[in-house]
Amino acid sequence: MAWVWLFLGGVSEVVWAYGLKASEGFTKPAVSVITIIFMIISFYLFAKSMQIIPIGTGYAIFTGLGAAGTVIAGVFLFEETMGPMKVIFLLLLFVGIIGLKVTTKEGQEVSGEEE
Repeated sequence: MAWVWLFLGGVSEVVWAYGLKASEGFTKPAVSVITIIFMIISFYLFAKSMQIIPIGTGYAIFTGLGAAGTVIAGVFLFEETMGPMKVIFLLLLFVGIIGLKVTTKEGQEVSGEEE
């Protein structure tokens, strides 16, 4: 379940990152409130996942999902460009996220030793 919390936290991070842009510096009250709610949700889910997933792996995946998702949202929602080099580096980011996931066992202590 910790991996689900981590994934949903990363997705929530994309929502609040988008909200930061859409709120225009918190000048739009409704969008600002939604953004803050998703910030809280995002960090709550991240904190829940950290009860089981090692912090280094969890934080890297959390921020990686947020970064990758925000790049993709920027392309589709804000008409940002997606050139070949951006695609390559985005794919590298996904490879890193997947690699960290498949090489991490749930229940590892923060020190990296198994229980």
